[in-house]
Formats: sequence, C-alpha cells, structure tokens
Amino acid sequence: MTFFDINNIAFEIIGYQISYVELIGTLFGFISVYLATKANILTWGTGIINELFLFILFFQVQLYSDMFLQVFFFAVTLYGWYNWKQIPKENSITKTELKTKIWLLCAIVVGTVIVGFLISNIHMYLPQYFKTEASYPYADSFVMVLSIVATILLAQKKIETWYLWIVVDIVCVFLFYKKGIVFLALEYLVFLGLATYGLLNWKKQLNNG
Repeated sequence: MTFFDINNIAFEIIGYQISYVELIGTLFGFISVYLATKANILTWGTGIINELFLFILFFQVQLYSDMFLQVFFFAVTLYGWYNWKQIPKENSITKTELKTKIWLLCAIVVGTVIVGFLISNIHMYLPQYFKTEASYPYADSFVMVLSIVATILLAQKKIETWYLWIVVDIVCVFLFYKKGIVFLALEYLVFLGLATYGLLNWKKQLNNG
C-alpha cells in the first residue's frame, strides 16, 4: 500500500475513515477557496497541491471527469496566477457581458452532453487504463464543464465565477456523498458557504470600486 492509496487511512471520525490523499486534497482545497474569496493571489499556489491530490483520489473512485478536470485546473492555475499579477489591484473585479453569458451557458450545456457521453464510454475506449465504468458520468461531467468555466472567470476576476461555484458546490455535495467520500462532501458544503461569502465580498469590492 502506498501513501496515495485511498485505503491508507490517516484517522477515523464517527466511523468514517479518512485517507491521507483525501485529507490533504481537502485541506488545501479549503485554503485555496478561502484565499480566493479574499481575492488573494496565493489561492493559485495552494490550488496546485489540491489539484494533485484530488487527481489521484478521483481516479481511485472512478470519477474520471473530475480527475481530468484537475489537469485543466493546473493549466488555468498557472494562467490565473500570471493574470492576477498583471491586473492592477484596484477596480480589478468586473462583470461579464450578457452576450458572453449566453455563449457560456450554451457551452456548458453542449460541453456537458459531449463530455458525459465520452466519459460514460471511456472504459470501452481505453480499457487498459479505465477498467471500471465511470460513476454518474453526466453529473460528473456537468461539474467538470461548469468548473472549467468558473475557473476561467475566476482567473479573469469576473464576479459571475461565484454563481457558478455555488451550483458546482451543491452538485458536488450530493455526488461525493453518494460515492462515499464523505469528508470531501462536507468540504464542499463548507465551500458552498465560502462561495456565498466570496460573492458578497466581491460585490462589495466591485461597488466600492
């Protein structure tokens, strides 16, 4: 058994065994989201650790869309880190135009259908790597696509990012609970509160700007 195995347990709470990989991924995810609500650039650095451990975790619980999502997150993390350094701190939070919102909504719907279909059949396309059929492929893909759009908006400091994260968090609470990764589900419940706080905090900064 390796350190990254989900059966390598860090501790147990009320009968639920928390693996080291779930624990570390969860803790750094919490730190990263909290820093994002403060518009703190360190959100991107802590996000990298979160992405690495969740990639390993999701592969082991057959949530393949979420697994691939971590690869995208890593790429956007580098972009976001660079972009936030370039944006002047004052008046940096902005709104997305209506036309862009419509295009993003269409992209979310179409993307979910396409990715959901691919992920639901990935065990047939790549049986040597994915021996087990994907769990909840369309719900998982919806989370993936919505998170991609939300992360891009976060990197651009668009306030709409928090509306999307609120939806992501609600879906993830139920999805992860169904998959038995309860500690991560609880984290997303906390994320829901943080996303709401982030929305209110960014609105305040936007109005004050």
